[in-house]
Amino acid sequence: MNIIVWLVVGGLIGWVASMIMKTNAQQGLVLNIVVGIVGSMIGGWLIAPLLGAATVNQNDFSVRGLLASLIGAVILLAVVNLVRRGSVR
Repeated sequence: MNIIVWLVVGGLIGWVASMIMKTNAQQGLVLNIVVGIVGSMIGGWLIAPLLGAATVNQNDFSVRGLLASLIGAVILLAVVNLVRRGSVR
């Protein structure tokens, strides 16, 4: 059941992050899920300690945890855009 939650929440977080970074037209469902899950990991390492929360990957389904995951996904997309295009957008 935990894997299904990762896929659903990761897809939603990746989709929202792609909307924020305006890369939604370039990404499909699978890439949104990957961005959401990897973004949650990045958010867990970098952002969650600052917010005092865990992420969805760490079985914390709270607003602060979702916010940390979203910020991590946005950071991931910004780095990918920077490497790919030379600008964050």
